[in-house]
Amino acid sequence: MSLMVLGTASHVGKSTVVAAICRAISNRGISVAPFKSQNMSLNSYVTSDGCEIGIAQAMQAFAARLEPEADMNPILLKPKGERISQVVLLGHPYKDVEITDYYKETDFLLERALEALGRLKERYDHLVVEGAGGAAEVNLYSRDIANIRLARALKYPIILVADIERGGVFAQIYGTIQLLPPDLRPLVRGILINKFRGDPAIFAEGIEIIQDMCRIPVLGVLPYLSTRIPSEDSLSIEDKKAAVHPVRIAIIRLDRISNFTDFERLEPHAMVEYVRPGSPLDDFDCIILPGTKNTVDDLALIHGSGTGMDIISARGRGIPIIGICGGYQILGKEIVDSGVESRKGSHSGLSLLDVRTRFGSYEKKTEQMCRTARPIGPILSGMGTLRGYEIHMGETERVGAIEAFDGEGAVSEDGLVIGTYMHGLFENQSAVDALLSYLYGKKGLLYRPDPERDTDPYDKLAAEFEDSADVDEIVSLLLDR
Repeated sequence: MSLMVLGTASHVGKSTVVAAICRAISNRGISVAPFKSQNMSLNSYVTSDGCEIGIAQAMQAFAARLEPEADMNPILLKPKGERISQVVLLGHPYKDVEITDYYKETDFLLERALEALGRLKERYDHLVVEGAGGAAEVNLYSRDIANIRLARALKYPIILVADIERGGVFAQIYGTIQLLPPDLRPLVRGILINKFRGDPAIFAEGIEIIQDMCRIPVLGVLPYLSTRIPSEDSLSIEDKKAAVHPVRIAIIRLDRISNFTDFERLEPHAMVEYVRPGSPLDDFDCIILPGTKNTVDDLALIHGSGTGMDIISARGRGIPIIGICGGYQILGKEIVDSGVESRKGSHSGLSLLDVRTRFGSYEKKTEQMCRTARPIGPILSGMGTLRGYEIHMGETERVGAIEAFDGEGAVSEDGLVIGTYMHGLFENQSAVDALLSYLYGKKGLLYRPDPERDTDPYDKLAAEFEDSADVDEIVSLLLDR
């Protein structure tokens, strides 16, 4: 009595579709929970009990009106380099592995994932299970614990999601189905075509062709869903096109950028641009250093590209500089790594905050947090009490810097350089309003908050989904077992 959502490729919209299905089903009074056995992403979330999972599964839990938990995403891979990832197992760091060694553990990891799924099934009547990447990666079938091996173990009805914007949607759908192992093809019970632009009526003939070729119903042609929910991984950065606004905010696009979803709530009112190290920063009104999976390596990138000096120059012009997590560590005077995170040694930061960070153990701090901003300067003074979460290695010591939040962070005397470990800072509307009010005010402009800021995005997402998909048929598939 559950459902599996697979994709023809990465980034076709599976995560958003699962969130929409979860809320639509929850709206019908049906108990449902999301599940993804294995996720690869540097955008993560911390549960109430201090476990780390992919942010997509957290958002899907919220869509299902549930509190996120580790069993919803038992395996999270966090890339640290071209061939090495940190494996987060059931919410906690397990080990750093090269990809070839990871594949040696797939039997063990699949067993752990199925145990997690079993625990969810004991408490929720139905699951919506998301696959990973493309379902028809033939060379990976023997070790694909997110799609093929999981589907074979569960035997849930499958909905296949395709992305028409990429082009070749007929080949995507037909090719994926034909390449699936013969025992799994009958499980594909519906097709969703995502990211359609324009009037879907003009694709009516295309639907008939797909249904005739595949003998599987097309359950919907979905537009670009306008509801803003956090992006799953760094592929989404390529889709971002900064809308024209009077205020420009630069997010330094570090090579190992993590949790860039921290800044998506700023996008409706500011030109939020992801700027690669080495690109000019002269015309920006605010600069943000985001989180990173490898602070030391990205610090070297900032120094080597000249971006470090550009940030220091911007500080001299009175431009606000904000660092989140790894970005906070980079703003300090020094990072000492004992070889835990990256290269052993002492590494000079930007020295914009009088703090020092030490990486001394493999342990990671993961916990939700509630902090009140100190009334220092024009930005923090308007934030009030905030909620977020910490995900980081290393300990940061304030030497001469002023505390930015009660018990955490650092701020310059004028309040224009702010460092914090608080992911989700700008998920707090008061933080969004405080920063944008200041930036707009500097230009002599009035900032007007988003009138829909307090509405539930998942209800809007479900409504858009219901308009374009046969949700009754999807529910019948869910209840089919």
